[in-house]
Amino acid sequence: MKPVIIMGLAFFLLGLAEPPAVVTADALGWMSGEWQESKGDRWTEEDWSSARGGVLLGTGRSGAGETVKSFEFMRIAPGEGGVLHFFGSPGGSPAVAFRLVRSGPTEAVFENPAHDYPQRVRYWREGAVLRAETSDITGAKAMRWNYKRISPTP
Repeated sequence: MKPVIIMGLAFFLLGLAEPPAVVTADALGWMSGEWQESKGDRWTEEDWSSARGGVLLGTGRSGAGETVKSFEFMRIAPGEGGVLHFFGSPGGSPAVAFRLVRSGPTEAVFENPAHDYPQRVRYWREGAVLRAETSDITGAKAMRWNYKRISPTP
């Protein structure tokens, strides 16, 4: 039997209407833009490109006043099996992959249980606010950011 027929039969037997849709980078366009969280003179920024060629590119930096304390290069692109992955490279270190495990119209959750910390990276929109959270696989040890847009919608 062909793999598509086998998968269809498996979903029928499990009572599922259809296999889950493949999520593309275009579906995460709600992340695009320049975002910032400020607390006094401390700040954190993330800039996300629009999706092109199946890829979103991001940069992050945080600091105080005019001093950058840390930075990260990020990418959301198809990884193993064609599933979207979040690839994070803090401080220019080698990228660590987190597989997309859940998504919706304004949410994306990526996980890598084998990584020390974080094991989960979650982004979601609540109105004009882009929220981000890193945590262990259970959701404990969470760090959260609430970004406001500092540039017009792309």
